[in-house]
Amino acid sequence: MKEEQSRKRRRGKNKKPQKTQPSLLPKHSTKLHKKTHQQKNPAHQSSSSSSSLKSSSFLDKMKARLAGGHFRMINEKLYTCTGKEALDYFKEDPELFDMYHTGYQEQMSHWPELPVNIIIKWLKELSSSLIVADFGCGDARLAKNVKNKVFSIDLVSNDPSVISCDMANTPLRPSSVDVAVFCLSLMGTNYASYLKEACRVLKPSGWLLIAEVKSRFDPNNGGADPNMFSKAVCEMGFTSALKDFSNKMFVLLYFKKKENQSSHGREIEWPELKPCIYKRR
Repeated sequence: MKEEQSRKRRRGKNKKPQKTQPSLLPKHSTKLHKKTHQQKNPAHQSSSSSSSLKSSSFLDKMKARLAGGHFRMINEKLYTCTGKEALDYFKEDPELFDMYHTGYQEQMSHWPELPVNIIIKWLKELSSSLIVADFGCGDARLAKNVKNKVFSIDLVSNDPSVISCDMANTPLRPSSVDVAVFCLSLMGTNYASYLKEACRVLKPSGWLLIAEVKSRFDPNNGGADPNMFSKAVCEMGFTSALKDFSNKMFVLLYFKKKENQSSHGREIEWPELKPCIYKRR
């Protein structure tokens, strides 16, 4: 029994341990394989994200083009119809008015200086007790930036402080305002009726301020003769106080209403103001 146990021990000592087959792959290969697999996912995500951004950018550009096209269409409509027709146009679809003003603001963002800011500065140098009528007020920026009482007037507006009406027929009382402003708003084919309404509501010695796109008063390029335009305004009962052509984008015309209005009844010859049609960018 003891001899048998002794033999078994000797066999165990002489038995060589089996060698494991070395791996043909380097030790870090498994980790590298995992990393390579993991790295594929971020690359795929990055590609997907880049594709999504390109798609979003393309959609934004398309929306901007469509919005720009709508603005140009509405803008041309406003310049080639009467104020009443424009009022009816916006009453049928009030969203068009918001669409127009969004496009208008985008166009104005390219101007180095805005005429409304010059008018605001001019008003601040005068008494804040002067009452102002802002014809074609848009976003009512004038009223928001001066201390004066301002009647903001436009065809349509979501702002309850704005009087929505045809500018040729406002609810203002005769001789009730000190300053009447038309800032890029002589748009209808019947623009003269807007100026007549301004004359009606202005007090004697009241101010009439007109800011318009410069090309509309450039006779060399199809625009009206500014002298002929000023003459027509003066025949209505004003004196010309100042003509400012210093800005490359717009002109500013300042008139004062005469103390005594003569009722000669002669028909005034108003020059045609060419439409301001914005080109596609």
